[in-house]
Amino acid sequence: MKRHIDDTIQSIFNGDRRAVARAISQVENDTIDAAEILQQVYPRTGGAYRIGITGPPGAGKSTLTNKLARFYRMQGKKVGIIAVDPTSPFTGGALLGDRVRMTDVELDEGVFIRSMASRGSLGGLSKRAKEAADILDAAGFEYVLMETVGVGQSELDIAGAADTTAVVLVPESGDGIQAMKAGLMEIADFFVMNKSDRPGADQAVMSINMILGFKPKTDNRAWAPTVIQTVASEAKGVEAVAGLVEQHRSFLETSGGLGRKRKSRLRNRILELIDQRLQVDFWNAERTEELEQEVEHVLNRKLTPYDVAAKLFTHFKASEVSHGK
Repeated sequence: MKRHIDDTIQSIFNGDRRAVARAISQVENDTIDAAEILQQVYPRTGGAYRIGITGPPGAGKSTLTNKLARFYRMQGKKVGIIAVDPTSPFTGGALLGDRVRMTDVELDEGVFIRSMASRGSLGGLSKRAKEAADILDAAGFEYVLMETVGVGQSELDIAGAADTTAVVLVPESGDGIQAMKAGLMEIADFFVMNKSDRPGADQAVMSINMILGFKPKTDNRAWAPTVIQTVASEAKGVEAVAGLVEQHRSFLETSGGLGRKRKSRLRNRILELIDQRLQVDFWNAERTEELEQEVEHVLNRKLTPYDVAAKLFTHFKASEVSHGK
């Protein structure tokens, strides 16, 4: 078993697409080998630049991702794409499958596309998308594009997973106000006004710029988000988007922001892993059964939710002590 994993890891380091695909599947399905794979690939990560592409449904995120990947390929760069789709209620898998929409790069050997199901994650990213990005990073992909599911109000996880985050908007849906409501103003390193050949594009750009103008300037050296117009379906403005990504990357590298952002990302990852471990350790069959019994008492107002939570936690601590943990 150990040799099998070692062979898989070496194949990933060699850029073998099948090994990469298998490893991501192992991680996504949380198989017995998943943790070992992630531990072994981690030392080889850190080389890929991660770009988050988010925004409301129908804004053209997949099209922009497609064209941006094609642009990087023309520069000779290897590109990994993680496209998070809604979960199928029947199979639990990705519902849309972005390979269908990325016709420009789907057959390119220098591009790896993986559709991942959101599986109930409210942050717009699959719970395993960050780990998939690590595998692509270790496999030598120089850019990893992470496209969110596009759930509108709750896709803010991308800011913590990406080095640069682009928020894609369209002219006709009042996205200036929507962006403020969704908190997208806080996570965007820049905005892309896509489908800008449609009426109202200039006005929408002015609206976003006005909102950006109201943001308090806490530091004169801070990065100032801007708005760029594109027609991604015709590849118009895509080169400018790539240029803005590089400007932001250079800013982060010279200001030390990239190191701080990646340190914060790793800190949050460790917290997530601890939370997951605690969930597994806490919810054994005995405590799950106890919860079901106590809920009836809460429903009848004989106990409060706080009483039950305290009782379950006390039993958990007692079991840890009895097992010498």
